[in-house]
Amino acid sequence: MAVTQQLARVEARYLAAFRTSAGASRDGNPRWDPPSADILDLDWAPALLERVCDLADLDPVHLNALRQATTGDTTIDLDFLNAPPHAIAPFGPPPTALSVEQVTLVARLLGQIDMPAILAGLPADDTEAASLIGHGADEIVGGPNKYLLRHFHALRDFYLDAARRHLLIVLWWD
Repeated sequence: MAVTQQLARVEARYLAAFRTSAGASRDGNPRWDPPSADILDLDWAPALLERVCDLADLDPVHLNALRQATTGDTTIDLDFLNAPPHAIAPFGPPPTALSVEQVTLVARLLGQIDMPAILAGLPADDTEAASLIGHGADEIVGGPNKYLLRHFHALRDFYLDAARRHLLIVLWWD
């Protein structure tokens, strides 16, 4: 089973309920179970998306928004989600999150990124494009362009919906 990036859209009170559940449980189990409709599996796309944006010389503001969208922030305490034996991120860094305000800003900036134009700057040949991107892009069935466009649109739309609904986003690798 591959370790992939996961994101969940949750209300602040929902996250607080998990924190309370973990505190009340003898074994620290937060009973983390966000609705499946509010979970996004980004696969291994984050590093690849960042790389193609680097190659395209995306401006620092939008590149930072993309990074924040896939790395989160450590300001919100999520230690209760990373406590054994119920850690949600046993194979990666500790979970992170973005506040409602951060989600709103990131969503706006992601909405301004023209990913088709960025991808158009890559070599037309999938093998050449994958070689330039690196990070295992040569392993992507169907080539990197379709994969990256699909995952970027999923990420952008996930954030836009979270911003519209005033939700936090929790990120982890599982």
